[in-house]
Amino acid sequence: MRVGIPKEIKVHEYRVGMVPSGVRELVGSGHEVFVERDAGAGVGFSDAMYGAAGATVLDSPADVFGSVDLVIKVKEPQLGECEYLRPDQTLFTYLHLAAAPELGQALLKSGVTAIAYETVTAPDGSLPLLTPMSEVAGRMSVQVGAMCLQKAFGGSGVLLGGVPGVPPGKVVILGGGVAGTHAAEMAIGLTADVTVVDRSTKRLRELALIFGSKLKTEYATAETIERLVAGADLVVGAVLIAGAAAPKLVTRAMLGGMRQGSVMVDISIDQGGCFETSRPTTHAEPTFDVDGVVHYCVTNMPGAFARTSTVALTNATLPYIRALSDLGTKQALAEDQHLARGLNICDGRIAHRAVAEALGMAFEPHAA
Repeated sequence: MRVGIPKEIKVHEYRVGMVPSGVRELVGSGHEVFVERDAGAGVGFSDAMYGAAGATVLDSPADVFGSVDLVIKVKEPQLGECEYLRPDQTLFTYLHLAAAPELGQALLKSGVTAIAYETVTAPDGSLPLLTPMSEVAGRMSVQVGAMCLQKAFGGSGVLLGGVPGVPPGKVVILGGGVAGTHAAEMAIGLTADVTVVDRSTKRLRELALIFGSKLKTEYATAETIERLVAGADLVVGAVLIAGAAAPKLVTRAMLGGMRQGSVMVDISIDQGGCFETSRPTTHAEPTFDVDGVVHYCVTNMPGAFARTSTVALTNATLPYIRALSDLGTKQALAEDQHLARGLNICDGRIAHRAVAEALGMAFEPHAA
């Protein structure tokens, strides 16, 4: 198969869809790989390194998209990139279509088969291709939250870890999944006062066993969230319903009870955000203020730590890329029901129920 890796063009997005070692694996299996010039330069992977791994380096995105059967990306294609896509191609990347109706329409119009990393499942029900980026975003959320709490960045001036004689800052994490767990680990490491809120009592018990007395847990109700948010210095939104829009757990009215200069980091922004006041931002302009509360809502958070994120993503995606390349898309989807759950768009139809419901469009399951 002919596999293409274009350069990412989203604002301050330096990740790349595959590292040279992954290219070497595909080429060793008899596939052709085409990489856009400087696609990996932002994370230290030169064109020479890709060439040494067996890839052909091409000068433009049009050259890459026009040469391949399978397109491997990191972030959702921008609207200009959708013009390159064809009905005989497969696109494998993060899509987050529940929050991007215009992109959904463009992909439908292109006729491409679009498989989303974030809805591929594992036998245990987890999301193996979302996990590595959730790990990065969870850890990063506390780092950027701590930075935003500085007065110079509009924050309240609270040090999350406190100092002797001064109590630590309060961190409230909404969601105890992968991102929330990693956020908790980082916040606990800073010796902050940390509470995780989740609607699964089973998960709350698991977190209590992992972190012991260093972590507080509470069951998620509107009253609980309102009370905890009012006393928080940093609120991390880390809720996820695969393929669907994130629920709005923090209302604008709740912001009125928060301390001026408190910070909210919305990891769920790719799926529309879990704060009513959230709106997408970029690494170039990551924050905004609503009612005196600093909001950080960058839609490609892991892109800030592009080297770590790129290697972690390739580790997770490569087995699926090999299956798509070795078997072809149709057979790979037929043989792996978990990969098939990543199928979002096929033959001009939406093939994922949660995505269709989020966009208010018809769900038409793909026939294997």
